[in-house]
Amino acid sequence: MAKKLLMLVGDYVEDYEVMVPFQTLLTVGHSVDAVCPDKRAGDHVLTAIHDFEGAQTYSEKPGHRFTLNATFADIKPEDYDGLVIPGGRAPEYLRTMPGVLALVQHFARAGKPIAAICHGAQLLAAAGVIRGKKVSAYPACAAEVELAGASYANIAVTEAVTDGQLVTAPAWPAHPAWMAQFLVVLGTKISH
Repeated sequence: MAKKLLMLVGDYVEDYEVMVPFQTLLTVGHSVDAVCPDKRAGDHVLTAIHDFEGAQTYSEKPGHRFTLNATFADIKPEDYDGLVIPGGRAPEYLRTMPGVLALVQHFARAGKPIAAICHGAQLLAAAGVIRGKKVSAYPACAAEVELAGASYANIAVTEAVTDGQLVTAPAWPAHPAWMAQFLVVLGTKISH
């Protein structure tokens, strides 16, 4: 059965972490409303492409313009079956914007599926919804995950971890595992 999902994005969201899950979830028949605080449907966010090129941290390059298809101010979280939180730089500042933490808390309190990748864990930590959970994130976010009372899952960059309704992964190379596990939590059935 198709689900109605909410994707929370902002400027400099990681390009692959917004584009790939958005398209994947649409491909399997779900609807996805992509929103950003203070922006409306038809507006866009700028994305950033993060790559692993042998430096001590990822590199960052300009990405694409990702067009929003819903308006943050108009959404009602109770209308959605699950939440997707891509990474990049967006979660760092989204957690300071009015209404964002309450939105994340709604999904956690209601026991709805949440998929977060990379720096998306910053929103989960700030919302106080991961205490006692096993959570993956970009390794630089491990301290925030642990300070929020969760157990940091130090897994390969191609892996994901599920704890109840929460599916997390360290970065975009984990898309196959992250999306596959999220689809299981959503109850999505795909026939071959």
